[in-house]
Amino acid sequence: MSEAKTFTLYLASSPYSCENAYTAARIAESALEKGHKVNLIASGDGVYCFLKGQKAKGIMNAEERFSALMSKGLKVYL
Repeated sequence: MSEAKTFTLYLASSPYSCENAYTAARIAESALEKGHKVNLIASGDGVYCFLKGQKAKGIMNAEERFSALMSKGLKVYL
């Protein structure tokens, strides 16, 4: 395997306004599965992704999804 890299994602969209939260979660999940480090900076409306029960366009529960990724090594900065 190649050397692990660090990815930093910036999320400023609410979980229910568009698919940005879903996309950020998928990118983070993929990078973590490949052994990379992932940081996620949530700012503005992106902070709502970490409130209990927030849905991302009916696709996922944002809070639960990011919580699961945090248990796999995702570092989140609000």
